[in-house]
Amino acid sequence: MTKVPDQTGASTIWGGRFAGGPSAVMQRINASIDFDKRLYAQDIRGSKAHCAMLVKVGVLSDADGQAILRGLDQILQEIESGRFTFSTALEDIHMNVESRLAELIGEAAGRLHTARSRNDQVATDFRLWVRDAVDGMEDALGRLQAALIDKAEQHAGTVMPGFTHLQAAQPVTFGHHLLAYVEMFGRDRSRLKDARVRMNECPLGAAALAGTSFPIDRHMTAAELAFDRPCANSLDAVSDRDFAMEFLAAAAICAVHLSRLAEELVLWTTAQFRFVSLSDGFTTGSSIMPQKRNPDAAELVRAKAGRVIGDLNALLIVMKGLPLTYSKDMQDDKEPVFEAADTLELSLAAMTGMITDLSVNTPRMKESAGAGYTTATDIADWLVRAANVPFRQAHHITGQIVRLAETRGIGLEQLSLPDLQSVDGRITADVFSVLGVEASAASRTSFGGTAPVNVAAAVQAARRRFL
Repeated sequence: MTKVPDQTGASTIWGGRFAGGPSAVMQRINASIDFDKRLYAQDIRGSKAHCAMLVKVGVLSDADGQAILRGLDQILQEIESGRFTFSTALEDIHMNVESRLAELIGEAAGRLHTARSRNDQVATDFRLWVRDAVDGMEDALGRLQAALIDKAEQHAGTVMPGFTHLQAAQPVTFGHHLLAYVEMFGRDRSRLKDARVRMNECPLGAAALAGTSFPIDRHMTAAELAFDRPCANSLDAVSDRDFAMEFLAAAAICAVHLSRLAEELVLWTTAQFRFVSLSDGFTTGSSIMPQKRNPDAAELVRAKAGRVIGDLNALLIVMKGLPLTYSKDMQDDKEPVFEAADTLELSLAAMTGMITDLSVNTPRMKESAGAGYTTATDIADWLVRAANVPFRQAHHITGQIVRLAETRGIGLEQLSLPDLQSVDGRITADVFSVLGVEASAASRTSFGGTAPVNVAAAVQAARRRFL
């Protein structure tokens, strides 16, 4: 058996060119094993596909191929059982696996790297990992949508104030409000699916940057790894990180959506709103104020959007000035992606739990729905429909009615018919049919509107589209 080279000093995997070894600082800044060990499953999967292809095209013997596959399977078991020792001196996951493979099977391990480089190897591993992360995030978004749809169905007719500028605008239903987020998270899923299609090309076989002179079959390895096709250009294959940036962009937008919903939960749980309450499982108390129930889970989801946005910014800045092809800067592509994936996974789980456990204060929502003269637009619409008043004129008349109610300190529905007719004589008693908040919401029957009958239908449509 051929002796495995010592992995220290000048005898590193790349050390033949160097008379001396790297400094301690260089070893620290150069090593990535502390974070890229997360790629172990993808690295081993890619190596097995590469090995099988090399055997098929005759670059590797059957015996060497079988030995390599057995060794890789053993390494996978060792890592997953916690028995594998990762070495910083070996720099990254690729060299750690290759070194252990050499310990297990000897010289045949050195043949595995034929017709490939760490450049195309890491590009393949990383794409596989991001693809898996996309699939996991898409599933998590589906679970959140299911929770929102279930809650929307329960509250298809629960009236609440709709806001613009955070000012009460018009009555809407709580179910309709929740379904707005279902749409937002549906777009997040769509972005992830689109990104997955673009990233599903295989870099393996591009080698360092120029391809290889060995008679490899890149279509075989692409198919084995469930890619749609091999990357068409070897230079682009090893230098492209668009797939990671697209993932982070989709993750950042999703985190913004989560933050917006979290902010609403924070507002709605205040004593001033009292629209909803969160369960003990997603709130905390105060160390000094015994009456407090703090919406900490929602606040943390809101805060974590900043981390995901920062991760996107970090990778964009890493990549913005790099010439083709691979530069060591690209070693820093993984940490922001890993962090964003972890952060978003946790945030999605927390939000799904909060929505599932959410308790709704229906009477308080209805009471608040009428505050701020939210049915004023209904009067204007009534004037247009019943009295054939041009809308701009109807808007002006309604403004005068609101001012009258404000002067008296009462709601619109508390004005008498003579009061209303003092503003415009065309108003009849029929106008009172549109002044209740429930009647107002029920009247919004246009497609995509807030009427409870619409919401009930939209819930079923959302189940068909997203679940």
